[in-house]
Amino acid sequence: MSEATPASRGLAGRRLRGIAEIRTFFRTNTQPVVFLSPTAFNLLGIDRWVRDFHYVTYYDSWDGAHPRVFTPQAKPYVEFGSSEEINNYLLRDPEVRAFLGRLGGRPKVATVFFDEETEQICADAGYDLILPSHELRNRLDSKIETTRLGNEAGAPSVPNVIGTATTYEGLLDLARSAGLGTDLVVQTPYGDSGKTTFFVADEDGWDRNAEHMVDEQLKVMKRIDNKAAAVEACITRHGTVVGPFMTDLTGYPELTPYQGGWCGNDLFPDALTQVQRAAAIDLVRRLGNRLAQEGYKGFFEVDVLVDLATDEVYLGELNPRISGASSMTNVTAGAYADVPLFLFHLLEYLDVEYEVDVDEINERWRDLAAVDVWAQLIMKEPTDQVERILAAPRTGTYELGQDGSLRFLRVSNDWHEITHEDEAFFMRVYGPGDYRFHGADLGILVTKGRMQTSAGLTERARRYISGIRDAYHSEPLPEPPALTPIAYVK
Repeated sequence: MSEATPASRGLAGRRLRGIAEIRTFFRTNTQPVVFLSPTAFNLLGIDRWVRDFHYVTYYDSWDGAHPRVFTPQAKPYVEFGSSEEINNYLLRDPEVRAFLGRLGGRPKVATVFFDEETEQICADAGYDLILPSHELRNRLDSKIETTRLGNEAGAPSVPNVIGTATTYEGLLDLARSAGLGTDLVVQTPYGDSGKTTFFVADEDGWDRNAEHMVDEQLKVMKRIDNKAAAVEACITRHGTVVGPFMTDLTGYPELTPYQGGWCGNDLFPDALTQVQRAAAIDLVRRLGNRLAQEGYKGFFEVDVLVDLATDEVYLGELNPRISGASSMTNVTAGAYADVPLFLFHLLEYLDVEYEVDVDEINERWRDLAAVDVWAQLIMKEPTDQVERILAAPRTGTYELGQDGSLRFLRVSNDWHEITHEDEAFFMRVYGPGDYRFHGADLGILVTKGRMQTSAGLTERARRYISGIRDAYHSEPLPEPPALTPIAYVK
């Protein structure tokens, strides 16, 4: 533990007993807490709950209008290759360092992606990185390690086998050894599932992606007809708090160029049945408790898979970090009944003693899941051309008209005041002067109401997508620069 901070003295340094005192603690907080990221997306709205909470970002979606977002003004062109590179750039930036210095105290810094360099920069600058270590997180991020720990915790994956293969026949031999059949799903240990998950039903399927699978440790799974759901949870000293379950939107060509790539979420009561939800909560709590034994604490995200033929619930993929689903988790009825899930993460990293009944919270949040409906669209550029953006939609609240057209209503700081499905909040990422290119993150749209049914995207979702895309105007470049998409994976 570090020395006591002003935050730990917020209620005379005493133990916080229950949600009411935790709410008061954060409303009177004087410890600077900073979310540092390419954009403010993942934790947007937490500043409503936590006094002295700030966003330090590379992209300013509000053009200076958001009172809690700081973006350095002097930004020479840098060809970033990852979100970690952007975060490390920000932490070294003189304007950012001056801003953090003005906050007073020793800033607590949270982020989505970081590496050993990030840890060293923070240590040298006197910032507390309030996340599990990069070494631990990197180990747990392996799909192979997740499978092992899940099995030990009684949270099994879809029937699978771990091994290597250099040929299609070698893959079949591996699958036969575990009775998995020949219709297979193959995953490599690290990376976004949209780019490291391969469906192999025949030799052509192997040949198309062999270069990514040869010489890798592989998780080879039986292919099942499944329903997938995502959930975020937080490991605390009192147990694992489990958030709401939501379905993923994946692979829609209107939203992403990546087959199987994540491009949004639907949060709605029937995402899982009551029986499936209870089983999934138990699975996530088991995994969380096992991760705690490894020294992990705080936020993580899990994908669960429901076998539609057997109703079995399986562990899917673990993302040991704040995730792209956090935006949904933090505006649910459960969050407003108690506190957003991320605040439990903060409690673990601030110098404060507290008491909560995790069983009671999980039961209450499970019951409140029957009233929540939210959705988000992660809008990437699906085409191959590179163009300079001349005009882009503003960040703020939009409304769908009776004729299906999308109309800008007002500048707003976040999506917490959206009340119906014909109203949405759009947060722009790339704006005028930036480039649109294959995989570029254009922005995020959040609304009430579902964006996806069993038949695919809803008509309302398509209207939102076309309305936002129509607001972008760009010009082709004869000699486009090399560009890399970096901002959002779940």
